[in-house]
Amino acid sequence: MGRHREFDVEKALDSALCVFWRKGYEGASYADLTEATGVERPALYSAFGNKEALFRLALARYYDRYLDYLPQALLLPTAREVAAHILYKAIELNTRYPEHTGCLGINGALAGSDEAEPVRLALIDARAAGEKQIRDRFERAIADGDLPPTAKSDTLAAFLMAVLHGMAVQAKAGFSRDVLEAVAEQTLASWPAARSSV
Repeated sequence: MGRHREFDVEKALDSALCVFWRKGYEGASYADLTEATGVERPALYSAFGNKEALFRLALARYYDRYLDYLPQALLLPTAREVAAHILYKAIELNTRYPEHTGCLGINGALAGSDEAEPVRLALIDARAAGEKQIRDRFERAIADGDLPPTAKSDTLAAFLMAVLHGMAVQAKAGFSRDVLEAVAEQTLASWPAARSSV
């Protein structure tokens, strides 16, 4: 008869998420994970599988719990409002927790060994899926006349993602929320104007 778990799996996953958010995938050791979760390594293996499987679960939880502003943004009436909502919500998230600043996806993808390549590719895929949603929304904005016909939805989406990723790195490096908000304001100042109704 197997022993049943004596820890809260959901709480352990939340604790592991915070470790990965702070240290990235490669930087998070099993010692870090067992200390944060209060669960010994064999029990972590039993509950979640290996470190990669635990990271993937943590990443899914991060998207569900912390990036809910993305689908909300896509419903806003103008492309500029979409971009502004995403920028300011990302800034708020990247600076909300002093013990794990920045973005889990960016922190996890910046560096890695050959063994961590599957994790890096998973993070790239997750980013690409988000960028595609934004690109599709901007394509609709062009069709609706909210963006000029000369606007390029793929370039605008890539531009927004580049700013978001840069701000995540800056947040991790200790930049203040005020500085990041100034970056967002500058980004929005360069946003293409809607098609003229005249």
